[in-house]
Amino acid sequence: TTYYGLDLYGEVRLVQLLKELEQLEGLDWIRLLYLYPVHFTDELIDTIAGSSRIIPYLDMPLQHINDQVLKRMQRRVNRAQTVELVGKLRARIPNLVMRTTFITGFPGETDEQFAELKDFVRETRFERMGVFTYSYEPDTPATKLDGHLPEDVKEARRDELMAIQQDIAFEFSDSLVGYELDVLIDEEPEPGLFVGRTFADAPEIDTCVFVSGDNIKVGDFVPVVIEARQDYDLIGSLAEEEETTE
Repeated sequence: TTYYGLDLYGEVRLVQLLKELEQLEGLDWIRLLYLYPVHFTDELIDTIAGSSRIIPYLDMPLQHINDQVLKRMQRRVNRAQTVELVGKLRARIPNLVMRTTFITGFPGETDEQFAELKDFVRETRFERMGVFTYSYEPDTPATKLDGHLPEDVKEARRDELMAIQQDIAFEFSDSLVGYELDVLIDEEPEPGLFVGRTFADAPEIDTCVFVSGDNIKVGDFVPVVIEARQDYDLIGSLAEEEETTE
């Protein structure tokens, strides 16, 4: 996403696009997905921080944090640059929720490099995270690298990293209990039961909020008081109903 405009205009124009989108009526949430650290400028950060429509949720697939692995992946950033950017984003965008993805078992990944990745996840505490094992794809540069790892090693590392993240994700969800949040209703799986998402959740990959009530339609934004966490998902009630019972 941060590369937007390079192919069309020969320069990055994401900020200009976002400012135009902000002028459209009926567009309540603008969610930024698949943002590479490259081209993440101060102007872009200020645009996100100062917008009432660009929600404070950033999906930034980092893939790894060890410099040697990043180089083999042909990523254009290193650990120091990544740490600096994440710190800047946290400091300047209020209530920021960050999602990232990592790859375990990339060719040549050592135990020490994987340990560095685990430590980074513990320290950085991404609210949302996905992990994939390296998948062999013919005719890609990575196929020519040495050090391809067995599938069971790649899967074990993935599971270990997700176990670390589960505790972080549960703690974040628990911190939302008791708060009133706007929820975008996505579906009604059965009469009177609705499934939606807060600003902190992208469709199909993040947490869902389950809420019961009347006069709700798919596509509505409704105020919901978060009452409990159930595994990765949240249970809530309509804020108006909460007030009526007091």
